[in-house]
Amino acid sequence: MRINKRRAGFLRDIIQYWEDGAVISPDKADELRSSFEVASFDWKRLAKYSFWISIACIIIAVSSILMDQVLMAFLKRIFNAPDIVKCLLLAVLSAVFFYLGLRRRSKHPDNILSNEAIFFLGILAVAGSIAFLGKAVDTGTGHFSLLILLATVVYGVLGVLFPSKLTWLFSILSLGGWFGTETGYTSGWGEYFLGMNYPLRFVLFGAALLGMSHLFKGKSRMREFFKSTYIMGLLYLFIALWILSIFGNYGDMHSWYRARQIELYYWSLLFGAAAIGCILFGLKYDDAPARGFGITFLFINLYTRYFEYFWNATHKAIFFAILAVSFWLLGTKAEAIWNMKLIKKSRGR
Repeated sequence: MRINKRRAGFLRDIIQYWEDGAVISPDKADELRSSFEVASFDWKRLAKYSFWISIACIIIAVSSILMDQVLMAFLKRIFNAPDIVKCLLLAVLSAVFFYLGLRRRSKHPDNILSNEAIFFLGILAVAGSIAFLGKAVDTGTGHFSLLILLATVVYGVLGVLFPSKLTWLFSILSLGGWFGTETGYTSGWGEYFLGMNYPLRFVLFGAALLGMSHLFKGKSRMREFFKSTYIMGLLYLFIALWILSIFGNYGDMHSWYRARQIELYYWSLLFGAAAIGCILFGLKYDDAPARGFGITFLFINLYTRYFEYFWNATHKAIFFAILAVSFWLLGTKAEAIWNMKLIKKSRGR
């Protein structure tokens, strides 16, 4: 087996680790080392690609000389076209990108990143198409959240049909955008919606997204979207809780400046309780995302509170010394956990 230098180094380290720990015998270690070799630089392939690129550049250069005026006239016609025509052109272009992505994925299923990159171009084309559709049918009401909802539905349907986790991710992001703009439009773009400012609304939105993600576990077609939906729900929830712990349920800066610190303290407690609860849930059910989010945002909560209460009263050197020690301890703990997992995996084999 021919592999690159980086992977070969990793395999050698693992084999050496197993040999030192008496997991495998020296003979078996030598056999494993001889089962792969480092691939040298493929100069023949580089020459072939270079000639292809050179030929393509020559064709483009000649075409640019011969068709420059024609091309510019065509582009000018497109940019001056009605919005509905631009919408249809981008819709067709997005269909082409998605088709190419599906076709390439069927031929090269292991090239996940490059396949998703083609889908990303399709996603951008869909966004442009919906934007021009909005301009074409605009009646001046300012209810543009309906377009974001349309994007949510389109991305969601495409993500499930393909399936594509990246497209599904954009559906969730669009859903969050729709929720924020729709509640803003419904409240007349005021500070509150049903007595809630934006951070508090998104706390509920994140919690609802978490609940929705667990419904996917029982559905075979939606099961592969569980983790991405779950992580996005945690992200919405904890970022909203963090902002809420700073600003509270206040809709404008003037009200926030007049608020007493004790009035914001309860939101900080809620943020901390949610983080600790997430850590305990992750430890009990071996849920790595919940555990990771809980630990990360518990630290964010503690350091945010420090800046609120002790920044002016504490020497900055002491603060950064505390910060350095805490992150050193965190890194040491993470390293120990990683080593334990590595040992367990090697013993399992």
